[in-house]
Amino acid sequence: MDIESGTSPEAGMTTGAVALRLGVAPTTLRSWDHRYGLGPAVREGGRHRRWAPADVALLERMCRLTAHGVAPAEAARLVRGPDGPYQGQVSPGPDTYSGRVVLIPAPRTAARAGRGLGRAAVRLDSPRLDTLLAASVTEHGLVGAWEEVMSPTLRAIGRTWAASGDAAGERYVEAEHLLSWHISTALRRGCRPKDPESDEPPVLLACVPGETHTLAMEALAAVLGERGLPVRMFGAAVPAGALSEAVRRTGPRAVVLWSQTRLTADRVLVNLVRATAWGIRGARSRPTVLIAGPGWTRVRDTAGVRRPKSLAQALDFIEAANDG
Repeated sequence: MDIESGTSPEAGMTTGAVALRLGVAPTTLRSWDHRYGLGPAVREGGRHRRWAPADVALLERMCRLTAHGVAPAEAARLVRGPDGPYQGQVSPGPDTYSGRVVLIPAPRTAARAGRGLGRAAVRLDSPRLDTLLAASVTEHGLVGAWEEVMSPTLRAIGRTWAASGDAAGERYVEAEHLLSWHISTALRRGCRPKDPESDEPPVLLACVPGETHTLAMEALAAVLGERGLPVRMFGAAVPAGALSEAVRRTGPRAVVLWSQTRLTADRVLVNLVRATAWGIRGARSRPTVLIAGPGWTRVRDTAGVRRPKSLAQALDFIEAANDG
């Protein structure tokens, strides 16, 4: 094994090594695999990805296309189209694919999408919100749409509401609630589970007692479901005893606990979940616990407990636990 490149003659490159070479996140490669079939030809042990040179070359062409503004879905279609992998060099202008002209569209930035989404929310324009959110999911994928468009727009409206007087503030509260509902709907629509009947241990998602903000957990549930990982979403303000019982009954691979504020971030609950075991005596297991959300800012990683800073990082931690 080559430690620097993460390669071996038999197995190929690891996902982390390919991501480093291409300058993208490992979760991006996994997303392209699940959404567009741009995965490795060989999987070690049937699960772990090992990328052969031909696989990496195909990803390099995908990266060149997306770097010049081609939507990921369209780029994947061009790379894996009916006439075979795209073999040409990508340029900022017109290019060719299988003997025909392909126009490289101007990139639609996440910031531009967010501004349009915010304007539609303030106008309480539900049809426009649905259209813009669907376009964001198509353009950026579920992870990108949440991290680059949906979540920043919600935060911007929240800041505007906090800085406004009473009359304007009421309008922005309505806008925030309307946008939240439409985002929740878009996340569910954008999720197309790959393997809803999987026998794999599930991932449990729950807001801690007293916490009612569920939208980030809905985003994580949508992405996990899209990637074929079974999910149990328990929603807002789950009592500690109920959560501990759910862990015993399902034997989860990981448990994600969301806290929006420090007032709800309870370390006792984390220790309770971490200590909850399942299985027969002598072969008991405990879940990996992820503490997510701004409420856990002052809590550091400990044994068996991770604190992801983003949706993409949460996916990395969960998939690592799933592969373990």
